[in-house]
Amino acid sequence: MHPPVRLVAIDMDGTLLDASASRVSERNLRALRAAEAAGITVVIATGRRTAYATPLIANRQLSPTLPIITSNGAVTRTLEGTLLVQRKMENAIARQLCGLLRPFGCVVFTFDGANHNNSLNQNIRHCELVVEDLDEASHHISTWADANRSSIQVIKPLESAFDSGEDPIQGMVAGSIVKMRAAEAALAASPLSQVCANFRTEYPARDLSIVDLIPLGVSKGWALKNLAESLQISRAETMAIGDNWNDLDMLEWAAQGVLMDNAAPELKARARLEGWKIAPSNVEDGVAVILERLLERQKSSVAV
Repeated sequence: MHPPVRLVAIDMDGTLLDASASRVSERNLRALRAAEAAGITVVIATGRRTAYATPLIANRQLSPTLPIITSNGAVTRTLEGTLLVQRKMENAIARQLCGLLRPFGCVVFTFDGANHNNSLNQNIRHCELVVEDLDEASHHISTWADANRSSIQVIKPLESAFDSGEDPIQGMVAGSIVKMRAAEAALAASPLSQVCANFRTEYPARDLSIVDLIPLGVSKGWALKNLAESLQISRAETMAIGDNWNDLDMLEWAAQGVLMDNAAPELKARARLEGWKIAPSNVEDGVAVILERLLERQKSSVAV
């Protein structure tokens, strides 16, 4: 028997967001508000950068202190923008990753928008995202490229993006599922695997995979653990809800893991082994279903 949940971490794409990956349903929003009203700390945990995630839940009557874990754990801020934790990738490591991963797909690096305008490199002064080939990015990740176009700068060669000495928040490489698994293998065989972690998300219907690159030891699970400790909330009091490979660490760390029904079959098999619950899919408001059941259960236990 688990104690009452005091902290719930929720992924965005494929979990909280609808099929368009651009909207939180009204039912999900009501469930988030109800959880906060019941005293549960709601945290969003996403691979997206902060500026790509926050607008989706801003001005939705959620607490301004709601924590948002972004860039797969590298940054944690509140909804109102207060920085809680940040772990950057060393500039020299990012430069080496360009050469290693360029043959496999579109390579992107993310800088912290709050500090990036101070960059000494005038070519990338006003951007948070740098790519070498925008056409390639649009080919592989068109929705992302369209949504972030105003924040993207093309830099050739990509290594020049690091001439200022500024450290990025994270990198990513995107392409077909086969190519990205090959990219992961190349990274695993490289000395860079000793200093860089990678987390994969896959979308088989589109033959699209994204491999996020962040400092070794950083993950959604790492960030969630740090946040829980800062709030004096135990692992046993923590629930995590996700749908993809980059959610594994937080699903494993939280005592109460929930996997979405739209997850890959391999992840569902893992869920059965781990004893995680299976929520309805994201298009069926699975997050709301889980939170509504949780709140009803905890309300009943208090009444007893």
